[in-house]
Amino acid sequence: MDPNLDDYDDFFSGAGAGTTRSYSDGLLTQSAPSTQFLDSSDDEDERQNDVLRDGAVSMESTSKRLDNMLQFLDRKLSMNSNDNSANNYTTIFSDNDVTDFVNVNSILDSDYDQSDGNRQRNAPMPEFVARGGGAGIFRVPLRAAVHPNRPPSLDVRPHPLRETQIGRFLRNIVAVGSQLWASSECGLRVWDLNHLYAASTTKGHEDTLPFTESAKTSPALCLVADEGTKVVWSGHRDGRIRCWRMEQEVELGLSEFDCGTFSRKGCLGRLIGVLFFPSSFLHTKSSQLFLLPFLAPIPWDLWSGSEAGAIKIWPWEAIENSLSLTTEERPLAALSVERSFIDPRGQIAVNGFGNILTSDVRYLLSDISRAKVWSAGYLSFALWDARTRELLKVFNTDGQVENRVDISAVQDFSAEFVSGSKKEKAQSSVGFFQRSRNAIMGAADAVRRVAAKGAFGDDNRRTEAVVMTIDGMIWTGCTSGLLVQWDGNGNRIQDFQYHSFSVQCFCTFGLRIWVGYASGTVQVLDLEGNLIGEWVAHSSPVINMTAGAGFMFSLANHGGIHGWNVTSPGPLDSIVRTELAGKEFLYTRIENLKILSGTWNVGQGRASHDSLISWLGSVSSDIGIVVVGLQEVEMGAGFLAMSAAKETVGLEGSSVGQWWLEMIGKTLDEGSTFERAGSRQLAGLLIAVWVRNNLKAHVGDVDAAAVPCGFGRAIGNKGAVGLRIRVYDRIMCFVNCHFAAHLEAVTRRNADFDYVYRTMTFSRPTNIFNAAAASASSAAQVLRGTNGIGVHSAEGMPELSEADMVIFLGDFNYRLDGISYDEARDFVSQRCFDWLREKDQLRAEMEAGNAFQGMREAVITFPPTYKFERHQVGLAGYDSGEKKRIPAWCDRILYRDSRSTSVLECSLECPVVSSVLQYEACMGVTDSDHKPVRCIFSVDIARVDESVRRQELGEIFGSNKKIKCMLEELCKIPETIVSTNNMILQNLDTAILRITNKCRKKDALFEIICEGQSTIKDDELASNHSSRGSFGFPLWLKVIPAAGIIRPDHIVEVSVHHEEFQTLEQFVDGVPQNWWCEDARDKQVILVVKVRGKYATETRDHRIRVRHCFPAKTKQIGQEPDTRQIKGAVLHRSDVQRLSSSYDVVDQLRNLHSP
Repeated sequence: MDPNLDDYDDFFSGAGAGTTRSYSDGLLTQSAPSTQFLDSSDDEDERQNDVLRDGAVSMESTSKRLDNMLQFLDRKLSMNSNDNSANNYTTIFSDNDVTDFVNVNSILDSDYDQSDGNRQRNAPMPEFVARGGGAGIFRVPLRAAVHPNRPPSLDVRPHPLRETQIGRFLRNIVAVGSQLWASSECGLRVWDLNHLYAASTTKGHEDTLPFTESAKTSPALCLVADEGTKVVWSGHRDGRIRCWRMEQEVELGLSEFDCGTFSRKGCLGRLIGVLFFPSSFLHTKSSQLFLLPFLAPIPWDLWSGSEAGAIKIWPWEAIENSLSLTTEERPLAALSVERSFIDPRGQIAVNGFGNILTSDVRYLLSDISRAKVWSAGYLSFALWDARTRELLKVFNTDGQVENRVDISAVQDFSAEFVSGSKKEKAQSSVGFFQRSRNAIMGAADAVRRVAAKGAFGDDNRRTEAVVMTIDGMIWTGCTSGLLVQWDGNGNRIQDFQYHSFSVQCFCTFGLRIWVGYASGTVQVLDLEGNLIGEWVAHSSPVINMTAGAGFMFSLANHGGIHGWNVTSPGPLDSIVRTELAGKEFLYTRIENLKILSGTWNVGQGRASHDSLISWLGSVSSDIGIVVVGLQEVEMGAGFLAMSAAKETVGLEGSSVGQWWLEMIGKTLDEGSTFERAGSRQLAGLLIAVWVRNNLKAHVGDVDAAAVPCGFGRAIGNKGAVGLRIRVYDRIMCFVNCHFAAHLEAVTRRNADFDYVYRTMTFSRPTNIFNAAAASASSAAQVLRGTNGIGVHSAEGMPELSEADMVIFLGDFNYRLDGISYDEARDFVSQRCFDWLREKDQLRAEMEAGNAFQGMREAVITFPPTYKFERHQVGLAGYDSGEKKRIPAWCDRILYRDSRSTSVLECSLECPVVSSVLQYEACMGVTDSDHKPVRCIFSVDIARVDESVRRQELGEIFGSNKKIKCMLEELCKIPETIVSTNNMILQNLDTAILRITNKCRKKDALFEIICEGQSTIKDDELASNHSSRGSFGFPLWLKVIPAAGIIRPDHIVEVSVHHEEFQTLEQFVDGVPQNWWCEDARDKQVILVVKVRGKYATETRDHRIRVRHCFPAKTKQIGQEPDTRQIKGAVLHRSDVQRLSSSYDVVDQLRNLHSP
């Protein structure tokens, strides 16, 4: 889990702008200022230090396992030995068993009498449990060591606390080779997939897979990788495109990386995105295209798209030259590349597709086989010819081709509209003010609608994700959850609807399509669109996915990264789930926490310092969290109306509320001992949470909510405010309530509780630990949408139902029934609370299952807290006025933890188990007509030690023979052969390459890439070799299909065709410099046919040499080569050989001269 905010700031403030950090193997080090990733040293001493560090990490991991095992055994032994004694102090009133109050009172007299200063405060108090729990919306959430409804996952990066991620949120991920790259708001982060199960000992990162971090950069909005050229491209908010080189893996630790091969301006203004077409369909196949801005190597060029429809094309030749230059030459190279762009919008103007000029480019997609590029906005698509850069077609999300328009007419219309507006404005100043008022009201209404819907706009047809599958089909996902299939020419084929939430991302692997939704759900489909499986992968939107090392990695909005086996859902899941659940005791850690909760109806008054000390100042050193709920902080018709108006535009709080927060903060020694985690005010209701400093690293994700219940559910004189926090990765909710008053309003109070429980929605972040940092991150919050935990709960289930622990506190206003004022006074003076409890309305409603279903309350041992005359001490202070209100326990604190009827022990299945140590009223406080009440909870929290769990998962995959055999069979690569390893093409020639799948049971997946191109000189030597990487085939070569599926015992024919493209065009600032530079030299390329099975991550490769010869030079081909040199074209058309299943041809070709 990430460190607290202060620790994060130290990482950046202690290093210069060019300083890098390495978290390899859990060790944080800093290098000298540089523009590179931290390099691992080859020095022998450093290698020995690495070995020592590895040993220390291993010892640390073993120590954790032993600690967890001992803790597990201690719990088991203590449970058996303490069962009898625990029953002496805990009396449960269950649905079917109501214990006699006489037994309870004997306990109270001996241990819990408030007048006894020596009572046993550490023993749990007896509790009353309301009926109606465990069913419907009141059942406890499902928890388990391994979730039964989803495949087991590998946690690369467990859910980090939002407060630690301010300015550092991850935006995108891409797996390439043995690395997983992530872009963030401050740079890039890299994980080594060769060490997927490694442990880390870095402070704050103990649960995270070790990683390396780049130098600090402008926020990276998109990220794509090219395994062919060993570089990673990133597009940044400052408009720059940066290129990062991947180096070879070193013997110890993580890989080395070289940063900043060059960086250049991508386009004017803020870069919207980068798209890169991966070199192999093993990887995400455009899964990087879903976040805002885009950039990508498209076949032959690098395309970038941005706001207002701007598209720029960077020729491959310029990029290739820059990549080959030395470090000293890179500044000039960057400038050269920056000026080499091509602006295709001139073609748009010619063709008249006016809407492309103004529609933001949200996504780019490359189709190498058809030599086409898709650019997409939210509601329209454009199809381009990747060779000629000509716009071919524009169509909308319904598949309808858009008509061309006269651009000048559009511009004239805009001018007239503006002119008309100015004229109208001048005619009437009164109209101006009226329009201003209407605009303000309209803006407020828009804010309300945006807040309610959680998105900007309400068009469900918007395109949110794009991907291309191995069969050449294009899939798009919409805001409505609709999945649409298109062919390569932009024709809409069919659509599917499996989920009602917005699609956020796609990723394709083999014969499956993975879909990530805003609900946190992941779905897996086949290529025909049939649903194979689905599960809730994260507690927040799944914003990106990528495949590598046998896993599908999903990135959640909160920054967590899970890895799912590529065979999921499948037969492996149940085996791994059973094995991992059996090792629960090794990776389960129990944490104990004490929570002080207090409620007080302050009656619009202000408390003295002594009163606050009496109520909260006696907090012991072992209290970790303090929760305070106040009612009637400020009332009055004018204040309530103003509060309601402010709520409509997202404002809350008051000066009086702020005074209370400051005074309570001083009482708790805020700053040095506690820090306020969050607060929320609704009219007179105020709730706040303080966290002890030593616990702050484990508490975060603070969200707030408010539910008005007064005057038609619109005014906050009655209602509730709530805070939701994550503690040790468990969700806790605190709800401060003020329900309907008066003796006879029992039904209304029940209805208020039901309404609050069902409708309370946590979404808006409140003032967190660092207010300045929170303000600075507001832009990130808008960009990333809702960051709340559990915002998308199960359909029909309230968010409070999804919490592991809920504490309700406040002035519930339940009274005593069937008793007179005098009788109540007498019983109170005699401390006969047992008979008074029989008259308690809340107790009766809970026992009937009408309110607070399934919730618990410690047995009350203090006098009724309402109603008192102000500033009168003792029980004589009860209301003696004309109304003589009957004393009542209006002020209460109830809770619900993870316990159910079947599970009572704290475990990963029942992760939060609480007991009440103290439940009392401060009867000496006289500042209000209510007495403050406080309750101290002892809470056991079961959490997962993710580092140990990850290692246990690795051992399961590595040692379980059944799993290894199943994986070996599932990932087997079908045997294939190709018809030739050598082709020679003349002008406009076409050759046929046949690929045969010799396997009788398994499909073979193939992809053809261009490994590199060489020029054949007059002396027949190959020179000027360039690696094409993911930039497709040379312009003179057309390969169709370049990817596909070969059914068992079938043959696929691939057309290899020569195209007339000898003209070299050079551009400077988008202007062509020489149009007629003929390149008449022979060319030679190495095509690689990459074959794999549908689950295999490895490939078997066939290499084919293809040469283009001009007719005038064909005679030279047959000449005898110089025996002193191996020529670049020694293979001839007749040299066709049948390749064996052992792939001997690979070794043969490697022996040939191939630059």
